[in-house]
Order: sequence, then C-alpha cells, then structure tokens
Amino acid sequence: MSIIDSFIQLIAYQPFLAIEIVSVLFLPFIGSIFFMPYFIRKLIEKNLVVRDFYKPDKKFVPTGGGIAIILISLLGLSLNSLFFKFETMNYVILVVISSFALFGILDDMIDIGRASKLLIMYYCSYPLIQYVTHTTVAFPLLGYVDLGSIYLQLIVPTYVLVAANLINMHSGYNGMSSGISVMILMSLIIKSLIIMDIENIFSIISITGATFGFYLFERYPSKIFWGNIGSLAIGSTIGVFIVVQGFVVSGFIMLIPHTINFLLYAYWKIRKYPIAKFGKIRSDGTLEVPNPLTLKWILPYYMRVNEKQATKAMFIVTGVFCVIGLFVP
Repeated sequence: MSIIDSFIQLIAYQPFLAIEIVSVLFLPFIGSIFFMPYFIRKLIEKNLVVRDFYKPDKKFVPTGGGIAIILISLLGLSLNSLFFKFETMNYVILVVISSFALFGILDDMIDIGRASKLLIMYYCSYPLIQYVTHTTVAFPLLGYVDLGSIYLQLIVPTYVLVAANLINMHSGYNGMSSGISVMILMSLIIKSLIIMDIENIFSIISITGATFGFYLFERYPSKIFWGNIGSLAIGSTIGVFIVVQGFVVSGFIMLIPHTINFLLYAYWKIRKYPIAKFGKIRSDGTLEVPNPLTLKWILPYYMRVNEKQATKAMFIVTGVFCVIGLFVP
C-alpha cells in the first residue's frame, strides 16, 4: 500500500482517528511557536547562553530549549486527553523520554563520568520492557525472526541508549540536529500510518509537533539551542519510537548518517588526533574545519561552503536514508 493510499484510507474509514492525529501533532507545534519567545527571553534573563561559534561576531544564544519541547508536548498531550483516550504505552513512553531529559539537565550541571552516564541512561528505558509488544524483527534475506526476551532485555534499552547518544553527537550547526530529528520522526510516523499502527505513539507524535515548532527558532540563524536536554530527550524519542514499533532495521537505516558520524569519531579517538569541538569561520563566511573526521565537516573540509549550505547537505543525506528506511519492511 502506498503512502497516499494509506492517508486516503485513514480519512475515508477512520476520520475520527485522522482528526486525533492532526490535533496531537499540530497543537504542540502551535504551542511551540507561541511559547518559545517566552522561553528565549527567560533563558537570556538567567544568562543561560552559549557562544554560536560559526558567526563573524561573538554571538551568544540561549541554550536549554529542550526542556521547552518536553513541557509543550506534555501540555499538548494533556489538552488532547480531554477529548481522546490514549493507550497506556503513551504514558510509559513519556516517562522514559522525561528520564532522558532529566539526565540531560544533570549532564549539563555536573560531570559524572562516561561509564556512569552509559549505565544510568541504559536503565532509563527499562519501563518499556513490560509494555513493548513487538519482538519480531524483519531482517533482509532472513525474513521475520522473533527475538523474544533478547529483544526486550537487550535490544530495547541498548537501542534507545545508542539512538540518544547518536543524536547528541551529530550536531554543531544551527538547526541541524533538530531538523534532522524532525525528518526521522516524521518518516517513522508515516511508516506507522502505512501499516496502520499508531495507537502507541501519540505521545511521540506530540513531541514531534513540539520539536518541529522548536526547529523554526533553532534554524539558521538560531535564536535558541536545545542543549543536552533536547538532544538526549529527542534522541531517546527516536530510539523509543523504533523499538516500540519494531522498526529496528529500517530505523537503523535512517540513522546510518549518525552511525557514520560515530565511526569517524571513534577513528579520531583511536588515532589520538588533537581534540577540536568547533571549526572557524573565514572572512568570506565559509567554514574552516580542522579535519574531515566528523560527518558535518567532510563537505566544508574539501569545499568552501558556509554553515547554512553545510546544514542543507546534512539534511539531504539524512533525507535519502529516511526514504530508503521508509520502504524497508
């Protein structure tokens, strides 16, 4: 069944469900557009700002906007719950994602060590285990394989942990991380609509709407950054979405650019090259980066491009893999 056929069937045979999806998606989106200026003012007043490195002047931008995404999505889902009834899984998902967001706040406040971070975040997703219903994975060539308790006890927490960290690592340009995350989340929502399995993901649809609204403020030139709170929360949202819906293979395909970015980083660490978190900006506005060992730096390392162009290139790369993942069983 094609995407268009799925939408037509949904509207024709389940108009109430179509209204529910639209409401859950767009209410947080509108809420983000309405409330984000308020959050920006408050963060500036509290001096919660960081430098925007790829600008000619020493510009500082408020950070920590990820908490606004979570709060607005919670508000949107709460208002929608007055009119629609949601499955229990939606609230379990919110607990997991909120746990990752809280850990993001902790990560911004104190350095608890890499090993402790991984251990804590691993168990943040444990509430999902008793509620996940999909344990069968469709592998190319092998077909469908029911992984049972291996899926629940190992793949679920590991996948969510890895996805959260991959999203956290693949960032650095205005609007890149949030924009890419919206692309992946929307692709996963469309995939769920194609198979008509959306009852357990309304909370994620709400977060997607809020994230989309946030992206409008974080895109170039950024008025706000989402910080570790946002990257870990939305990264965990993507991981939770994939394991709850059983999109392990197609989800992995959508995250291939993030995986490549991690492998480049691993090579960088193994070879013990000098640490460099940011590049520089030339007088003509193009980016000057120290090496091609992170995905977002490959294009500017070999070509003279500005931040906006480099970000668009990352969108195109992710878009290609999202389309491929969309049509994988």
